[in-house]
Amino acid sequence: MKKQILVLAISALAAGGAFAEETLAKIKASGVITEGVRESSGLSYTLGNGQYTGFHYDICANIIKDLEKAVGKKLETKYQPVTSQNRVPLVQNGTVDLECGSTTNNATRAKDVSFAVTTYVEEVRIAVKANSGINSIKDLNGRTVATTTGTTSVQTLRKNERAGGIDFKELYGKDHSDSFLLLESGRADAFVMDGSILASNIAKSKSPKDFAIVGEVLSVEPIAIMIRKDDPAFKKAVDDSIKGQIKSGELNKLWDKWFLKPIPPANVTVNLPLSAATKDAWANPNDKPMEDYQVKK
Repeated sequence: MKKQILVLAISALAAGGAFAEETLAKIKASGVITEGVRESSGLSYTLGNGQYTGFHYDICANIIKDLEKAVGKKLETKYQPVTSQNRVPLVQNGTVDLECGSTTNNATRAKDVSFAVTTYVEEVRIAVKANSGINSIKDLNGRTVATTTGTTSVQTLRKNERAGGIDFKELYGKDHSDSFLLLESGRADAFVMDGSILASNIAKSKSPKDFAIVGEVLSVEPIAIMIRKDDPAFKKAVDDSIKGQIKSGELNKLWDKWFLKPIPPANVTVNLPLSAATKDAWANPNDKPMEDYQVKK
């Protein structure tokens, strides 16, 4: 019996390993790749009717073109909307091949999934009404702070050394647009989230001038495309595509398109300059987790 159990266990491990190694073979055989997309992220969002767009969406469209060359055939792209709560499990179980939302590469997630080289280095900040009188963490005392379910922004705020003795109430939106609505409607005094998400939601609001991004940088987080763990061939193919887009200047063009120029159909401009940290990540491609980044005090 013990021998049978051992054989079954070894077989299960072998099957799991084979599954993990098979992404390129799987998409070649099926002719389909499934892309994880967000409904309201600053880097990936919906246009409605099953259409998606954004900075990370465009990067992934280029990756898929390169994957088509790698497998030698045209691929059909299927879109799988993901949330902050389910994105990791959907990559783990093989539902999503390429998660193109706005996911932070951190040590905890890296136990379950892998990350491509960093495409964007995010700064977590605080968005408020421009007339709120809130200018820093200390001004949040006694206030209500919104963030999105499944994200780590409020925990990051609480851990910040400048938040000592600060007491605030937390409200959670189901997604980023819902969290911004909590701020916009006055139910929350602040929205703590990635700067790109804050800037994007402000730019798309009815009155962008009514909002401001204020205060200290709460954390510096490398954002990367998420893929299945233990699949070195697929990771190399994705990394090589991103490195190629960096070398060709394509990522710079996409940055200008999404953060410095008017975005149709509303023709609003996010006005988010390319940061020194993102420039460095492109100059030295790597998949370091956020724990390797330090916030300047």
